[in-house]
Amino acid sequence: MAQALRSAAPSVADDPMTALIDFHTVTGIGDTVWQAQRLQLEALLTWQQSLASLQQELWDEWVCRWGGGVPIDG
Repeated sequence: MAQALRSAAPSVADDPMTALIDFHTVTGIGDTVWQAQRLQLEALLTWQQSLASLQQELWDEWVCRWGGGVPIDG
């Protein structure tokens, strides 16, 4: 008859924080997640900067046409 063997390593149910820390340490996924979030934030900021530049250009053109003069750069 076969006997079930228990592992000496703690299971996730016994100590979830240790298992989580070990997982991040072994696989390096924590660094990967942080790097992905940083890249997403940089992409968002770049996109917002381009929209702000476009809005400023449109505002300057409106001022030149309808506002009666050249816009003052601030």
